[in-house]
Amino acid sequence: MTQQQPPVPILIKNVRVFDAVHSGPSRPTRPTVLTEPTSVLVQDRRIAAIGVENPPEGTVVIEGGGRVLMPGLTDAHVHLFATGTSLAGLTTGATGTGYYNALAEAERMLMRGFTTVRDMGGDVASLRQVLDAGTFPGPRIYPSQAAISQTSGHGDFSHVYENANTFTCGAHARAEQIGFLRVADGRDQVLAAVREQLKKGASQIKVMAGGGVSSAYDPLDVLQYTPDELRAAVEAATDWGTYVAAHVYNDEGIRRAIAAGIKSIEHGHLVAGPETVKMMADNGVWLSTQPFLEDDHEYTNPENTKKNAQVCEGVANSFQWAREQGANIAFGTDLLLEPEKAGLQNEMLTRLSTDFDFTPAEALAIATSGNAELFRLSGERDPYKEARLGQITKGAWADVLLVESDPTQNLTVLNDPDKNLAVIIKDGRIYKNLLG
Repeated sequence: MTQQQPPVPILIKNVRVFDAVHSGPSRPTRPTVLTEPTSVLVQDRRIAAIGVENPPEGTVVIEGGGRVLMPGLTDAHVHLFATGTSLAGLTTGATGTGYYNALAEAERMLMRGFTTVRDMGGDVASLRQVLDAGTFPGPRIYPSQAAISQTSGHGDFSHVYENANTFTCGAHARAEQIGFLRVADGRDQVLAAVREQLKKGASQIKVMAGGGVSSAYDPLDVLQYTPDELRAAVEAATDWGTYVAAHVYNDEGIRRAIAAGIKSIEHGHLVAGPETVKMMADNGVWLSTQPFLEDDHEYTNPENTKKNAQVCEGVANSFQWAREQGANIAFGTDLLLEPEKAGLQNEMLTRLSTDFDFTPAEALAIATSGNAELFRLSGERDPYKEARLGQITKGAWADVLLVESDPTQNLTVLNDPDKNLAVIIKDGRIYKNLLG
């Protein structure tokens, strides 16, 4: 994929810069999280300098007017392939439906201020390439490709009357055909499934290690994948210099995943107590979680509705114990299969402050430099390893937002990105500028 020519330099004048690096919940919060008014020079897709008086000839100048300049937002758990498409659209629609809707949703996500996302299930490696080339607008993407599941696990969307993949050489379920999921049983199949996703461009691997809300066959308390199967996934990913993330809610599943070497727990809302969260902190395992409320998702099946309520009851405890035990917290949304709810992405971020006791500055740090630390676990498979993400420092990627009002005092200004995001720059290119 051919990269466009480097954009012209941009000088953003008279802005107060948000310090995303020192403002997170695991770091001592500075008394002041904004700089005094300064200027930021963007050049060759990176932050070239801060405090510039004489920019290069031909520089585009944006007068910030004292607004807040912050790093672009990130989301550690998205499904671009499924956010803009319903379940019926993916399973019964034309093959291209998910891809075209993912392309459209990528632009909407960028316009909401999300300049980098970690995709946790879906065939988006090619989408990442065209977005990185500047061919279409959208965020940077860390793809997982197909999420890997055991038979009867959270990723098994075959019909109950169909034979398991192990017993048939016939066609797989539609979710597997479109690269959204991969069902694999036993060490050998898990090794092959992991290697298949890496071949397709995955930067990290996603496995299902416990029951799920939206799936049909697995109560929330069940364990999925044996310790040996989980270790197989970790071994294959480690050989490629990257890591495994695990979908799991329940406590025993979290402990099994940690013991296997998994580095990111996706969800974790049903953790039983602070002891398991301390185990995560001691082993450098991330809690990549979501500030769910019950009405974020709607289900026609009463059993799925019941499971959803059970998960949401655990949100506050998981956040509290993670903070108390010093575990690394990542922010994600996990919105999928309900296109009309995709816009909740910003509101879910602001809930960290309004509903779950984080200061606005702490929430912003989690959703910028904090998530970026998790993304860097991809090591050599990191598609953006040449520079830093999630911060406004010299040499970092030039992904920034110029915000009306002060989000470090009132995070809810981000709930209306159309009005309150005056400028959106990603990879050194201006995608939105309301200031002329």
